[in-house]
Amino acid sequence: MDTTLPRLRPIEAHPVETDGKRLIYVRDPLDYAAGPLLVPQEAFFVLAQLDGAHSLADIQSAFSGRYGQTIAAEQIETLIATLDGHHYLESDAFAARRAEVDGAFRHADERAAAHAGSSYPCEAAELTERLSDFFVDLPPLRADGSLTGLIAPHIDLRVGGRSYGHAYRTLRETSHAERYLIFGTSHLAGTSLFAATRKDFTTPLGTATTDRPFLDRLAPRAPGNLYDDEILHRIEHAIEFQVVMLQHVLGTRPFTIVPILVTSFHEFVHGQRSPADDARVTGMVDAVRTTLAEDDIPTAIIAGVDFAHVGEKFGDRGGLDAALLATTEAKDRRLLDALTAADAERFFAEVAADFDATRVCGLSPMYTFLRLIEGRGRLLHYDRSDEPSTRSAVSYASLAFGLEGGS
Repeated sequence: MDTTLPRLRPIEAHPVETDGKRLIYVRDPLDYAAGPLLVPQEAFFVLAQLDGAHSLADIQSAFSGRYGQTIAAEQIETLIATLDGHHYLESDAFAARRAEVDGAFRHADERAAAHAGSSYPCEAAELTERLSDFFVDLPPLRADGSLTGLIAPHIDLRVGGRSYGHAYRTLRETSHAERYLIFGTSHLAGTSLFAATRKDFTTPLGTATTDRPFLDRLAPRAPGNLYDDEILHRIEHAIEFQVVMLQHVLGTRPFTIVPILVTSFHEFVHGQRSPADDARVTGMVDAVRTTLAEDDIPTAIIAGVDFAHVGEKFGDRGGLDAALLATTEAKDRRLLDALTAADAERFFAEVAADFDATRVCGLSPMYTFLRLIEGRGRLLHYDRSDEPSTRSAVSYASLAFGLEGGS
């Protein structure tokens, strides 16, 4: 009897051109897999049939119907063995792998750098040299006051260096904070809207201490359990990149962090209702305000975010064209206007007006940030990174709050 084949785990996949061949790049967004895979389109068709309901014969029949030729059972079995060996399938091997990885994270005292050696160098000297390049030839900063809030990118450090430079040069020269409350985009779904960790963050530049007493006061006030989704911090880069930049610009100046990931607010977008109408959001905002008011430690708030994600890689069938790019930038500019006005409801309304057609990867932390920040913001830098191989683009920006004067 022909039994059903195992289910493919959730993956990210997009076409790429390699040596004149069109292949499919497959990666595990949860980073349990042994590494990404490049597979031919025919093999990816087989992957797409692995839904836990199809048998070997089913896939052979579907392949024949699609390509007009047969595929040997041995080829499918070899592909399945490769996928399982790399932990891309729902199987006993993957269950053991997940338990091992998650257990190691939960029992660790520190949150290890997940992206050192990929998004940035793993050696301190090389990393310092690389980050220093972000600050070369920046225009003079003219501002009075003390920074109270910063919106900074979370795009790969290899891409958004100049925008990081604008953001963290401003922080270095105007911030008197000793504690940084960091709201980062969670790129993975959770069971709750906010996820904190009490772990210190280690990077090649050292260890950033997490303000555990602050979190211990915040957690009982926050709606739900702040640590139910702590595992989301294991591989998330949105906060990690901010920590690296803080360590670089502050050097020996002592500081602590409060790392909180914010998961998707798209239930509010799709329901066309403001997050202000949800007790989980307002309860968290009130809890943070109350906890901040309990001590006199100077604190600045950081949101690690990006803006639009458009093009073929993100589901826009036409890829990038002039019309899409113009529409995207116009929307981004409206969002930036709402941000500089510190108007949380206008910001949300602009995102929701087209049901977040440009996939703003920072809606939830930026909205939370705006509900907590006081005073207007100032745009420091806005840019876009194009990826020709996938006909896609990501936009990002840096904004500072609490300052006076021009830039």
